Amino acid sequence: MPNHKVMIVDEDKKFLDELEEILAFSGYDIIAQQDPHSVLPVVSKEKPHVILLNLKMPGKSGFQLAHELKSAPEFKHIPIIAMTGFFKNGYKAFLDICGIKKCLKKPFNPLDVILEIKAVLG
Repeated sequence: MPNHKVMIVDEDKKFLDELEEILAFSGYDIIAQQDPHSVLPVVSKEKPHVILLNLKMPGKSGFQLAHELKSAPEFKHIPIIAMTGFFKNGYKAFLDICGIKKCLKKPFNPLDVILEIKAVLG
């Protein structure tokens, strides 16, 4: 069975590189994206099994991107795990509206993200 594909969307190159390395070492095939505007065509082409999505990005927020993904019939089945360093109580309602079931608060332990990926993949 091929490895699961995990897409990581985060504008922070250093964070993206570190998380990509950790997940690749854990056996996942990684699709890394810094630009939230380029995500939809890449999702269509690569068909990731799960998406790790930063909520606060310039130009297009993770909330907007998650809503776009969950509104598209071909993408709505892909689980999204949000990541943020700026979690506020009001975010819970937005997460539900956007179809995001899990949210990791940065900084997080690498083991936590691996456990969350395994949980959403079953």
